[in-house]
Amino acid sequence: MRIGELAALAGVTTRTVRHYHHLGLLPEPARRANGYREYGLRDAVALARVRRLTELGLSLDEVRDVLADGGFPDGGTGRELAEVLAGLDADLARQEAALRERRRRVRELLRLAERGELPAEGPVSAELTVLFGELSRAGAELPGPEPAMAARDRELLALLDTAMPPAERARLFAALGSLGGAPAASARAYEVYALLDELADAEVDDPRVADAARAVADSLPDEVLAAIGGIPPEFSGASGAPGSSGGEGAAAGFAEALFADLAPAQAAAVRQAIRLLAERAR
Repeated sequence: MRIGELAALAGVTTRTVRHYHHLGLLPEPARRANGYREYGLRDAVALARVRRLTELGLSLDEVRDVLADGGFPDGGTGRELAEVLAGLDADLARQEAALRERRRRVRELLRLAERGELPAEGPVSAELTVLFGELSRAGAELPGPEPAMAARDRELLALLDTAMPPAERARLFAALGSLGGAPAASARAYEVYALLDELADAEVDDPRVADAARAVADSLPDEVLAAIGGIPPEFSGASGAPGSSGGEGAAAGFAEALFADLAPAQAAAVRQAIRLLAERAR
């Protein structure tokens, strides 16, 4: 057989056959006098075996290990194949469990979408979706349009939903959820958002900066501070110098980006609020 005939018989392309030769997965056959490869039945059997192994999901390196254990295509104990298949089965089980969890989350989001409760910042975790819903209902009862800072706060929470370690995220959103479920606390949050909105075009020495800072600090109860482990030094100004690495560098970069995204007077109010919270936590 010529290479095209072999490839057609095994259901692969001639390029695949040449690639398998290059990787050593398929032995080189004898060549005719004119230089063309001459394939026989055993070559077709070996190629079909490689195809079956790859269709199971084995990588080409794993296929090479199996073939080294079992020969081309006979011989060997098959021990390597059994070990590889066991590992593949475990990996498929993990993928199956992950797929079930992803489908569960998608179905949950679809149910929220059908009820008109899917947040614009979604998809987010179930805990944050509930919190957004409670805050949205509280905001709908207030006069006037939604403060711009409220939308920015939701974007920040959506970022933390992705970036925070699961255990820390769960503690934070559990603490925030207690606020979202309290109408008075939710209304107070929107009052604070409105105060910060008023600083969008203000100077940093505007007297309203101090008022907004106190309002921000007073709106965060101790359980929220405990959930985030207090005020990180990168936000209080005690750390976060250039040259930080690892988690400290990421936190410092996040703090810098957070303040840069605010208007100068808003950033000044948030910095003052952080200092007030740090003093309260001492």
